[in-house]
Amino acid sequence: MNKAELISAMAAGADMTKADATKALNAFLDVVMDALKKGEKVTLVGFGTLSVAERAARTGINPVTKETIEIPARKVVKFKPSTELWFE
Repeated sequence: MNKAELISAMAAGADMTKADATKALNAFLDVVMDALKKGEKVTLVGFGTLSVAERAARTGINPVTKETIEIPARKVVKFKPSTELWFE
């Protein structure tokens, strides 16, 4: 499912226009991204938790040249699904 399909599904599920669903989704994404940039956790009960984690610097290998390269430390987004989120 891509963003346009998600907007269509939200519009149908919430009985709103696609324009309103687009505004709602974009506002949601902006709020989540701002919270993650501040280092805060975003918990959606019944769905999961998004958080920011530090990934340590490490040594890697360039698959083309087989040279050893240094990969710098960076921040990454982690998702921990809720126990209620099961796929059957």
